Amino acid sequence: MTFSKLTLAACTAFVMAGTALADTQDRLLTIITSPEPQTQLMAMVLTMQAAQKGADAHIMLCGPAGDIALRDAPQSATAGQPPRDMSPQGLMQAIRKNTGTTVEVCAIYLPAKGADASVLLDGITAADPAAMAARLLDDDTTVLTF
Repeated sequence: MTFSKLTLAACTAFVMAGTALADTQDRLLTIITSPEPQTQLMAMVLTMQAAQKGADAHIMLCGPAGDIALRDAPQSATAGQPPRDMSPQGLMQAIRKNTGTTVEVCAIYLPAKGADASVLLDGITAADPAAMAARLLDDDTTVLTF
């Protein structure tokens, strides 16, 4: 093989590898269970930053954090936090609107509350355990828990 053919082959392999890497999108799963508004808000901030950088973000709210998804959310979910006076629910809604991030409550949240999906904000549903398990096990998924 001549030098030019070898160079062409190496460049082709390099371009093909780069294309394959570009097709792989980072996936982020943020699981929030904390009842603390500051922790909830920081989880939303980090998720938003990752989504804005191109990550396929997904948020699952469990236990007390599920209250963020309620139409009639408690003040802890809606009260502004320093330094920008943003609430966990407000930032969650902005993330959904601006990045298309999916937000779900865990599968047992609504039954534990004795409620149905009508209590949730529009577009938020209960997570499917099988789909969530697949997301958790995906090699391209980074899991953040708060």
